[in-house]
Amino acid sequence: MEEPLFKAADYKSDQAVRWCPGCGDHAILNTLHKAMAELAVPPHKTAVISGIGCSSRLPYYMNTYGFHTIHGRAAAVATGFKVANPEMTVWQVSGDGDGLAIGGNHFIHAIRRNVDINILLFNNKIYGLTKGQYSPTSDRGFVSKSSPYGTTEDPFIPAELVFGARGNFFARSIDVELDTSRQVMVAAARHRGTAVVEILQNCVIFNNGIHNDITAREIRADHTILLRHGEKMIFGADGNHGLVRDGFLLKAVEIGKDGYTMDDVLVHDAHTTSNFLHQQLAMMDGHSLPIALGVIRDVESPCYDQAVSDQVQEVKARKGFNTLRDMILAGETWEVR
Repeated sequence: MEEPLFKAADYKSDQAVRWCPGCGDHAILNTLHKAMAELAVPPHKTAVISGIGCSSRLPYYMNTYGFHTIHGRAAAVATGFKVANPEMTVWQVSGDGDGLAIGGNHFIHAIRRNVDINILLFNNKIYGLTKGQYSPTSDRGFVSKSSPYGTTEDPFIPAELVFGARGNFFARSIDVELDTSRQVMVAAARHRGTAVVEILQNCVIFNNGIHNDITAREIRADHTILLRHGEKMIFGADGNHGLVRDGFLLKAVEIGKDGYTMDDVLVHDAHTTSNFLHQQLAMMDGHSLPIALGVIRDVESPCYDQAVSDQVQEVKARKGFNTLRDMILAGETWEVR
């Protein structure tokens, strides 16, 4: 058996990790190191770009190129970096506040453009670094330091934003599901175009247990479903529940009961160009229907950065430009003495 080109340790920096003990970010960081080793993209061909927030400290813990940018601007910087360096693999790390509040506009336009970057969206439904204010994904009625009597607004659902922006790749995992997280990170990196991975992450200080109603170990199997392309959509502790069509809607059924058989259970197709079923799967909330984990949508489409590069080369060849100076001095010019 051949030795792997890289190990997880090759992507680790020498910096002490400064997150609270028990924070879900630790698991995500370790999983990202393993995913990068599996992808075997050299550290010097990798860049990790973040905004502001607890999750955005992550570039310091990577033995890659990194850029800790400003609040909400990670997607803009990642876009510019990728267009200027198309040979690099670019990861963007954002929290739900950084990515969906001040950074919301950049988030949807990076997806719309289909820039070839991998966005890891840590969703703990709280502002952690600024000490516990409600975020764009906090549920209606959520009590926090900035909403002492409960929020009076409905939250963003990250998947809904991705599909609304015509996203071509969306996956979801949980911080404690290490293998699932690794699989979706690898799939995201192998996808050409904007790949969004939402990770349900726990903030032990300001929002501890926020995802427990679907992620607690004793109920997780019944409230989540791991989707795999080409496989039946089954779930449950005993693997005896599945998703079927009920008109235009999805329905969770017990296989072998009420006339439902395995033949009725849907097969997951992550690559179909129609996003109708993908959006339905991504919007399941873990209560009436299990929340979907794994790669939900993975469809190829032209990449913005590649299109820009091709356009630049075509214009240079047609106009005879080799340098920026050539372009500036082309056509009618004046000399001022």
